[in-house]
Amino acid sequence: MTATLRGPMAPPTRYARSGELHIAYQVVGDGPVDLVYIPSWISAVEHYWDEPLVSRYFSRLASFSRLIMFDRRGSGMSDPLPRAPTLEEQMDDVVAVMDAAGSERAALFALLEGGAMAALFAATHPERTTGLVLYEAQPRMAWAPDYDWALRREERDEYLRDGIPAWGDGSRLAFLAPAAAANPRLREWFGRLERLAASPGMAAKLMRMNADIDVRAVLPSIKVPTLVMHRAGDRMIDIRHSRYVAEHIPQARLVELPGEQSLVFGPDAADELDEIEEFLTGARQAAHSERVLATVMFSDIVDSTTRAAELGDRRWRDLLQSVETSVGRELVRWRGRAVKTMGDGFLATFDGPARAIRCATMIRDDAQSQFGLEVRSGLHTGEIELMGDDVGGIAVHIGARVGASAGPGEVLVSGTVKDLVVGSGITFEDRGERELRGVPGRWRLFAVAA
Repeated sequence: MTATLRGPMAPPTRYARSGELHIAYQVVGDGPVDLVYIPSWISAVEHYWDEPLVSRYFSRLASFSRLIMFDRRGSGMSDPLPRAPTLEEQMDDVVAVMDAAGSERAALFALLEGGAMAALFAATHPERTTGLVLYEAQPRMAWAPDYDWALRREERDEYLRDGIPAWGDGSRLAFLAPAAAANPRLREWFGRLERLAASPGMAAKLMRMNADIDVRAVLPSIKVPTLVMHRAGDRMIDIRHSRYVAEHIPQARLVELPGEQSLVFGPDAADELDEIEEFLTGARQAAHSERVLATVMFSDIVDSTTRAAELGDRRWRDLLQSVETSVGRELVRWRGRAVKTMGDGFLATFDGPARAIRCATMIRDDAQSQFGLEVRSGLHTGEIELMGDDVGGIAVHIGARVGASAGPGEVLVSGTVKDLVVGSGITFEDRGERELRGVPGRWRLFAVAA
């Protein structure tokens, strides 16, 4: 499987009126401070929630704020434009969204070229701005004699010639978040984000507009508390941009974070989120345990190679995407968390074994009735290690081996799972003791009765 598993249910998308245009926005969370997230122009608010890594990022922001998100005019779900918008027009959109969301004053969190507009807003509307968080912001986008680390115009033109033909294929993720680019699911998600954000022609207009941005003269006028962050190892966005910003905004604090990702919601975002939370609330979230008890579920499509050969690559990919949409709905219904896809299978975790079993049986039944496919699943409950976006530990290995032992259409569980769901009404058939490759001892396994 390569398509995206549906993450948590997305908040509703609403529209704010800004002049003659409609600006798409969402509000999530009920924290003590309003936080307006100003994205780069590559944005599609509804699509954010389709990728678990990204949806968890915004859920964390919403855990300590009332998060207000929007698509900038000409991008994503907002009205399209025949031309690139001015910074003044985009500031009007922030005002319109805040008014529509009932926010009198808010902190602004902006990244990349969105930082220029956020800086201008903070200087122009201090009465509505409680704080400013800038992630790898660029106050000037083009080379100048006194700003000689920015791209020269000819370099930008060359980038446009090389980049626009590949627009929407996800390859740009390798530059923005190298660690995430190794994940085919994330590459596919990011390619779709580009396609939803703008057409190739509009993308070129916006990139060329960025070359004219210069808000350096505005920075000394910013009087609100400001946090500036940059990844020290980022090879795409020169850290001198952030150092310049921090030097020229009065009393701004610069935090140089480890890592090399340009995207805020990459796999190593925990330290950045901690900094934002402390900046806005005065305290960091208590550290979560690195190990938790969970039920792991490994599921895969039986005889997928034969079916792929019968259908051909394109029809097989379309079928997988339909299957994963169905799987994603069941994960949301049964409170599962999609961890990763692995070819024709996937790994998910649950906070309760009974919910995991019921989810696995629904996935199996839906795959058979809707798509004519047989799916097998293996479940085990134990302590897992949280490793960023991934999970590990012996419980994960046991779950994988149980899954590999399952027959076509079978939901197979370890004895641990069976013992934990006593009284749930779920019945089992004894499959006897088995050796699980790489796992010590013999394990008694049980199949969920049809």
